Amino acid sequence: MLDRLQGQSAASKLGLRSEEGYLMTGDLIEAALAARLRAYAPYSRFQVGAALLCEGVIHAGCNVENAAYPQGNCAEASAIAAMVMAGGRRIEEIVIVGSGEAPCTPCGGCRQRLREFGAPELPVRIINTEGKLVLDTTLEALLPWSFGPDHLSAGNTGEEPGA
Repeated sequence: MLDRLQGQSAASKLGLRSEEGYLMTGDLIEAALAARLRAYAPYSRFQVGAALLCEGVIHAGCNVENAAYPQGNCAEASAIAAMVMAGGRRIEEIVIVGSGEAPCTPCGGCRQRLREFGAPELPVRIINTEGKLVLDTTLEALLPWSFGPDHLSAGNTGEEPGA
């Protein structure tokens, strides 16, 4: 499923671009579900997938565990890394899916990672493994009183020169 979403061209292998440059939340849901199936979770068996939208392109990621537990990657971090690798810098929406009954919300570290590339009003949609919405919230609700790049002085924002 993820292969179909990521298209045929070299550029689209890093993400999916729609004809109009806009994607439906349904495409994000499909990408998150497909990413979850690729998760490497031999220890916890808790598979997570995430798909985010940046400038009309979907970037997906899954969790990748490691025998040295703190060295694993969360699905949200993997999706953000894919976005940055493709040149993206701003998250417009994210969909996350995990195993289990409870909504699979981002860990604290991933909430801060999302804040680095997203505004407080960033839509965060949590779905179940059937693709049904179980929580529709914002980054601000998940990370109140957040600290982000906009809090730093103009000369120290971490932005690349000329950005």
